[in-house]
Amino acid sequence: MAKTKQGKRDVDSYTIKGTTKVVRVGDCVLMRSSDKDNPPYVARVESLESDGRGSLRVRVRWYYRPEESKGGRRQFHGAKELFLSDHFDTQSAHTIEGQCIVHPFKTYTKLDNVGPEDFFCRFEYKAATGAFTPDRVAVYCKCEMPYNPDDLMVQCEGCKDWFHPSCMGMTIEQTKKLDYFMCSDCAKENGTKRPSYSDPASPSSDSKVQPKRRKR
Repeated sequence: MAKTKQGKRDVDSYTIKGTTKVVRVGDCVLMRSSDKDNPPYVARVESLESDGRGSLRVRVRWYYRPEESKGGRRQFHGAKELFLSDHFDTQSAHTIEGQCIVHPFKTYTKLDNVGPEDFFCRFEYKAATGAFTPDRVAVYCKCEMPYNPDDLMVQCEGCKDWFHPSCMGMTIEQTKKLDYFMCSDCAKENGTKRPSYSDPASPSSDSKVQPKRRKR
């Protein structure tokens, strides 16, 4: 354990009050909100410090939810999306309610199951200016929106772009029955009049288009 100011020292871990869960530097945690009607805050633990009198303080780097940012929540933001901010703070360790996992975006989209403790982050956020890093990401579909992992998307067999069913005039149910899919532009080029649907009663789904979404 490293010594800091007189009477204070860095500690390696903290056991969340009332549990056996151990928090260490680098872990992501849920911290009690000052408003009980709001969800807990999410933060990354930067350091843990004891004052030598039984009081433990935690220095954190906050994650912001989209609605907490200057631009607010947008259509492509996922329900579990967070922004890693440049906002640091020191709080009592007793405000830690639990642990969570903030996944890189690509890792999150490959999860077979998403639990209450799972979040993802693809942007860093400057709290003072509202700027994001990166400031540009890939866009998809006719609507030219970034990918929201909560939304089902289907890939065109021609251009290989991904599309929202609603943007292509299809329902989600129709999309799930597709044998293959071509967007309107590729369909015109190839002389295809409409997508091909499989028999709803067919037990085979090996050839169906795979939706671009995580499994729930």
